Order: sequence, then structure tokens, then C-alpha cells
Amino acid sequence: MNPDTLYYICAIIAVTLAGLAKGGFAGIGALAMPVMALAVDPVRGAAILLPILILQDAVSVWVYRHSWDGGILKVMLPGAAVGIGLGYAFAARVPETAVLGVLGAISVLFGLQRLWIERGTAVVLPSDSPGWIGFLFGIGSGFTSHIAHAGSPPFQMWVLPKRLPRDMLVGTTALAFAAMNWMKLPAYAALGQFTHANLMATAMLAPVAILSTFAGVALVRRVDPARFYTLIYVLMVLLGIKLIADALMA
Repeated sequence: MNPDTLYYICAIIAVTLAGLAKGGFAGIGALAMPVMALAVDPVRGAAILLPILILQDAVSVWVYRHSWDGGILKVMLPGAAVGIGLGYAFAARVPETAVLGVLGAISVLFGLQRLWIERGTAVVLPSDSPGWIGFLFGIGSGFTSHIAHAGSPPFQMWVLPKRLPRDMLVGTTALAFAAMNWMKLPAYAALGQFTHANLMATAMLAPVAILSTFAGVALVRRVDPARFYTLIYVLMVLLGIKLIADALMA
């Protein structure tokens, strides 16, 4: 397949997945980066997606601006900042193949973790676990968010046991990842990824992002979530294995 054709197919699929996630299919957005990495190097792919995620975050933050838990954000966001710094240092100092391999590993672990949760056998932290544990999970969330835009699992592992009301959970999550995405801007700028070509690619994909977000809102009530999520997570594991294989053979 022509490289340009492959890029556009992968980019549209990736942005659509991110939009569906913001529209209500929580979790499937983590598949966006593995799909992008099939066509472009992972750091460039993440840089193209980042402004789109920020645009989508603005909608979520506005909707849930009155429902969020400041205590959780106070603990996790400093850790996330450390994790993003570690992610930047990693991406700046290792070859592209290493980033590809780490992206693949994150994808496999994310997919397996979500499939494990779907079985109802997830390991649950105590609801009153101390703040320093939340800080450590914030580091993990920031690192995986920087490398793969997939910071949800570490974040959820510390936050979900607290059993926040639905709107407060959604609002806290939206605000946390909106803040993380803004934190990542200087790191990607330092990596030299906000080139004219990348920003033009982002601009071309923005309409797809907006339409897919509204599509997620419309479809979330019409699709069998169990079957849909299982398929997504299995695909994530398979794509992650492929990315790891590509990194090892490069």
C-alpha cells in the first residue's frame, strides 16, 4: 500500500477511536496510538494527535466543570508531571525502535488489563490508600500518557476504588487528562514535533475528531458495550504484539 494512503487510513481510524472515547466509549482511545504507529513513527503520531485530544478535552471539561475532586487532582497531577518528564527523557534519548517497542508493550498490557477487568477479577486497591501511592500511580499515568496517550489504567487503579459519584468521576478524569495533555505540549515542542507538516496534519484531522466525538455520544446507547469493548481490547493486544515484533526486527 502507498505510504500516504496507509497514513491517512490509520490517522482517520485513530482519530475516530479517540473521538468515540471522548464521546462515551471510555478506554478505546488507547487503541489510537498503536493504529497511528502502523503508519508513522510513534513520537510523530503522538504529536499529531495531541492538539486533537486537547480540542476534545475542552468539550469534556466544559460539560463537567462543576463536578470534580480537587483532592485527587492535588495528589495525582504532580506525579503525572514527573511521569511526563520521564516520558520526554525516554523519547529524546532512545531510538525510534525502542519507543515503538515500549508503545507495543503498553498496548499489550493495557489490553490484557482491560480484558482481566471485564472478567470481574481485577485487583482493587484499598479505597483509603495513602496519597503517596496516588502520586506513584500519577507518575505511571503521566509516563504512559506521554508515550502512548494511554494514561488511563494507572489513573483508574487508584481512583476507581474511591467510588466517586458518576459525574464527579467523569469530571475528575476529564480535568486530569486535560491538564496532562497541556503538560505534554512543552515536551513535544522540545522534541521538535510541532512542525508545519504535523500541525497541518492535525488541522486536516480536526473535523473527523469533532464528528467522531458526537458519533460516540449517539452510538454509546445503541451498541452492546460488552462485545464491543472485548473486540477493541483483543485488537489492542494483537496490535501491541505486532509493534513489539516490528521493533525487534528493525
